[in-house]
Amino acid sequence: MGALAGGPWVLVAARAVQGLGGAFLAPATLSLVTTLLPEGRERIRALSVWDGAGGAGMVLGSMLGGVLTDAFDWSAVFCVNVPMAGAGLVAAAVLLPGTARGARGGFDLPGAVLGTASSSLPVIGLVHGPDRGWSSPVVLWSLVLAVALFALFVVVEATSASPLVPLGLFRNRDLSTGTAITFLFMATFGALAYFLTLLWQSVQGYIALATGFAFVVPSALALAGTFAGGRAATRIGTRATLLVALAISTAGAVALAVMTGADRPYAAVAVPLAVLSLGQGMVFVTMFAAASTGVPAEDQGIGSGIATTGRQIGGAVGLALLIALAGAFNGTPAEGDPAGVVDGVRAAVWAIAAGIGLTALAVLNLRRAPSTISATNMAAAETAAELAGDRGL
Repeated sequence: MGALAGGPWVLVAARAVQGLGGAFLAPATLSLVTTLLPEGRERIRALSVWDGAGGAGMVLGSMLGGVLTDAFDWSAVFCVNVPMAGAGLVAAAVLLPGTARGARGGFDLPGAVLGTASSSLPVIGLVHGPDRGWSSPVVLWSLVLAVALFALFVVVEATSASPLVPLGLFRNRDLSTGTAITFLFMATFGALAYFLTLLWQSVQGYIALATGFAFVVPSALALAGTFAGGRAATRIGTRATLLVALAISTAGAVALAVMTGADRPYAAVAVPLAVLSLGQGMVFVTMFAAASTGVPAEDQGIGSGIATTGRQIGGAVGLALLIALAGAFNGTPAEGDPAGVVDGVRAAVWAIAAGIGLTALAVLNLRRAPSTISATNMAAAETAAELAGDRGL
């Protein structure tokens, strides 16, 4: 649908369908890892591989997306997904193990509708605020309805016989805190690519191919960070690893904000961007390990869904807020003012740095866990490592 779109609304609809598929796919793959492997070193190592696969895809996607767009046109980035998704479908049917079905009953349609509406309406209000004014009816009604529908969503989930989101799971401090961390992660780290693309293409004149290759360095460092984060978490625990990773990321974000400018060469931002991306990779793998801690096996699927939902909502809300902030500095390409765009991007990067620091405060709410792993899990992990031949990771 996306490749054949003849107008923006068809393209938006196609992306919505893709988003629906992603909404099923992301928690399903994550819950396979958290369900099939016990807590501790073995699960963290598997999460590193899981996230590393995504990081490798991000590196290849950055390069090949630019190549395809430059060689063909924008629709090529949709076409290439068709055979890849088909191959993944076949591989999943052949290779993935079967897992036991949960004991929960039917589908909670009212909860799904209310949850989707209450998480989408704030984004609509935040997106239209800079253009229509924050007191416009569209903005005000979007935000008011979002609050009302969210309150109704909580009531429905508390009284439903088969809730979409069992509210009792939030009594697990690690899951609720981990979900807040995934929200803040995407609201900060996840928005950075938009502003870098805006800077490189609208101000510095990068073509799509050059922009794609510009993301290779941060993508590669994020990939390295996933394995570094996995190793660190098995030694000092997820809480301590997250704090170290966020400190590294904050330093990188501050340096990136200082170095952001219209006439700065790529080499000037590559080092702070590399530091930031290394911390990003460490945070990504560790936050999901933290969110899955203490969740019963039969609830790992919904727990993964809650954590990934926090991540997706955080990405949408965070980007909308940062675009509004950048717009306050005349930081949109529509004005045709490169200096204004640079000021807007710089303000957004400073806000991202502050948000990463705020995430560290949320991490402090995670329960302290011993850095040592039980002998049983240690032996199982070492055996698995030997069988897989992955000691070099």
